[in-house]
Amino acid sequence: MSRATTRFRTIVPRSGRAALGATIAGGVLSGLTSAPERMSRLLRRRFPTVAVTGMTGVGKTRLADRLAGRNSGDGVAQVGSAVMERRTRRSPRLHGCRFLVVPGDNAATRLGALDEVFHDEPVDGVIHVVANGYATPRRTAGTTGTATATREEQLAAELEDWTITSHRIASMAVRRDKPVWLVIAVTKTDLYGDDTDDVVHYYSPGSGSPFGDKVDELRALAGGAKLSVDVLPVSSHRGDRKSAISAKQASEMVDALATRLAQLSGHV
Repeated sequence: MSRATTRFRTIVPRSGRAALGATIAGGVLSGLTSAPERMSRLLRRRFPTVAVTGMTGVGKTRLADRLAGRNSGDGVAQVGSAVMERRTRRSPRLHGCRFLVVPGDNAATRLGALDEVFHDEPVDGVIHVVANGYATPRRTAGTTGTATATREEQLAAELEDWTITSHRIASMAVRRDKPVWLVIAVTKTDLYGDDTDDVVHYYSPGSGSPFGDKVDELRALAGGAKLSVDVLPVSSHRGDRKSAISAKQASEMVDALATRLAQLSGHV
């Protein structure tokens, strides 16, 4: 037996060695147990979760696809999804966002998704998508043919949808110990490019519009220091000769939104 081992046994009695062994083992087990939690926190910092909300037909999934670098095509996609879509944006520096696209239909799956992102596992931020009354109408269940809706009807439906979502955001914000951020993404700008500034103003807090008043109510409920609000125009369309904006302008809008998300996430 080595002298070092003899000295150790002389200094530390048998009962002490047993206790020391238990302490070391406990520390190892504690480290192993907390490792997933530490990894989860690291993942959350590098890839914060973002709820993408809005009524059916405003282009939530297509916008999430553009942000994630996925090609969803520019054809007429099926309107509405019954399940929560998931997308991830990754940067070369291993940062990004995990997008949870909440179904827009007033169905049980939508309510369950809202509970998940705002209560069960609260997200870090929200992109609420609006379309200036140009949301693609959805057919009533069990009917055939092309769905129709006036722009006024779509604006009213959009406001009703925002009322439901904003209450969920306020409830989440008051429970959090850190600020929550919200980006109102005014999409489909390729349909009204010349009026973009006025449309963005309509959705902005302090504008005095029906939507702006609802945003002001949300800030009052959540507390000004608990919620930051940005309003940004965006187009998921890749542009063509009939569009009010060019493909380059559309890409620049998506890039501006992505840059703002990186700023809000603390990545730049």
